[in-house]
Amino acid sequence: MKDEYDFSNGTRGAVVESPSKTRITIFLDDDILAAFRERATQTGRGYQTLINETLRTSLSPESAPLTAEVLRKILHEELRAA
Repeated sequence: MKDEYDFSNGTRGAVVESPSKTRITIFLDDDILAAFRERATQTGRGYQTLINETLRTSLSPESAPLTAEVLRKILHEELRAA
């Protein structure tokens, strides 16, 4: 080993870069984190993976809440077809 190392030209960043993931800092409620960690233990999967999947599902159009406007459109289309 050297007695001294020169880090003046070094760059900060992740040791292992991932092309599709970004490292962030996020604050979650303790009970939410505990629930995901418990579920991860039960399923044998990583809790961060479970959080990511939950966020992805919540962003899908199928998970959008049923609004009055959407319901009116559906009813209108169904009544017209009948």
